[in-house]
Amino acid sequence: MPTSLERLQAVQEVVSQLKGEFDALGVALPSLGVDPLTMAGTGEAYPLVELGRCNLDTALRLAAVLNEVRR
Repeated sequence: MPTSLERLQAVQEVVSQLKGEFDALGVALPSLGVDPLTMAGTGEAYPLVELGRCNLDTALRLAAVLNEVRR
């Protein structure tokens, strides 16, 4: 079972990867980060990634990028 530190490092790494990928596609999610409430848990589960809220323009850009990738 991973330690709390290992779980934190894993989720921080994936947040960094997601940020880089979104940036490369021209999509900025300002609230992208680690959900702080799930960091308080001591169970086996990894902390959650908070994709967060975004404005209409960002949501439209994200939808367009996802549509392009799906095709």
